[in-house]
Amino acid sequence: MVMSRGELFSPEIVSDLINKTKGASALSQLSASQPIPFNGQKEFTFSMAKEIDVVAENGKKTEGGVIIEPRIMKPIKVEYGARFSDEFLYSADEQKMNILKAFNDGFALKLAKGLDLMAMLGINPRTGKPSDVIAKNDFKDKVTTIATYVKEATTKEDNNADEAISNAINEVAKKDFSVSGVIANRDMSIDLSKLTVNGDKNGTRIYPQLAWGANPGSLNGMPLQITNNISFGDSDLTGLVGDFATNFRWGYSKQIPMEVIRYGDPDNSGLDLKGYNQVYLRAEVYLGWGILDPNAFALIKKGAEKVTTGKKPGVGA
Repeated sequence: MVMSRGELFSPEIVSDLINKTKGASALSQLSASQPIPFNGQKEFTFSMAKEIDVVAENGKKTEGGVIIEPRIMKPIKVEYGARFSDEFLYSADEQKMNILKAFNDGFALKLAKGLDLMAMLGINPRTGKPSDVIAKNDFKDKVTTIATYVKEATTKEDNNADEAISNAINEVAKKDFSVSGVIANRDMSIDLSKLTVNGDKNGTRIYPQLAWGANPGSLNGMPLQITNNISFGDSDLTGLVGDFATNFRWGYSKQIPMEVIRYGDPDNSGLDLKGYNQVYLRAEVYLGWGILDPNAFALIKKGAEKVTTGKKPGVGA
């Protein structure tokens, strides 16, 4: 689709654009970003596997040992571009329409959502299919601890959204990790909002903060992000919990300013820009992330049974 002046705007001056682009990142809200070198970087996880040893006077000392494991964070390039008629671009400037800023703002929103889709599900956001470039460096493929969530239970007694999250947190805690955040989709949020206090004839809600689709940012003192990014496409995931603060890293290695391309065929459409009086706007960025220890996280999946926890079939501890 090519944006043309005459098809969209009347002659009067337009001072601004309403940006309807949608996008947000749950992962970026639960973990801080850090710069990543263009060629990537190697993070090392360091742990002492054993406990301290009591030694008697003149007693024998034994080795405790350490475990050092590398984790590679290699940035990948992502981009977004669109064709515009060159007349549209010129007139936009004359009429003081901030098309460049709107495009950049829209790209930032798409980038935020894209981080979630790539890092949580391992997919190319545009196609919705698994990406060989990501190479299974994502939560869905790396995390083996699973709790099951009964979606849209028929009775409040069978509504196990709270139980599923609690089980997932407990599984992470059993491995001596602290949970710093919870990601849940809208279905779980709605089920949580319906829970009432047992025996309360007035139907007092346990989580009134979640009423009417609210996203309060925390629940029970735990940081919470509600997003359907975790359930994008054919994903059967409904939630993710874990130590995002310590065991997840993400950041930009290099930002390329948005460019206005006036020549060639930058989107491989077979149409030369100059030959068709068009220009191409493109924004690019190198984005990387790393899951330092998959054991610090647990997935929550859709299921038809009551809550269970365990391992993915065929995957060891």
